[in-house]
Amino acid sequence: MPVVKFLGKELSCKKGSLLRDVLIDHGMSPHNGAAKALNCFGLGTCGTCTVKITGITHPLTAVERFRLNLPPHRLEDGLRLSCQVRVNHSIFVEKGQGFWGQDISGLGTNQD
Repeated sequence: MPVVKFLGKELSCKKGSLLRDVLIDHGMSPHNGAAKALNCFGLGTCGTCTVKITGITHPLTAVERFRLNLPPHRLEDGLRLSCQVRVNHSIFVEKGQGFWGQDISGLGTNQD
């Protein structure tokens, strides 16, 4: 059973679960501020559920590639849409600042 490490917690989930669902099922959110209410609810169109993932994941989906290539995101930042990522292995997840979670400065410095 994969484990998602997020905000200092370890969240167990069924293999193949969507990351967004795992976070929400454990009372957490992949969204910042108002984006908790103003989002596409998992369709991959708004880009507010972006996260940085450390660990093994599948390649970007077509939906991710399209949305993460639109401002304020940039493909080269390496972010993922939590609503499109299937959790098949244990991963470490971080959320950036900003409405879309696009500000990733300072992320990746603490994985414990």
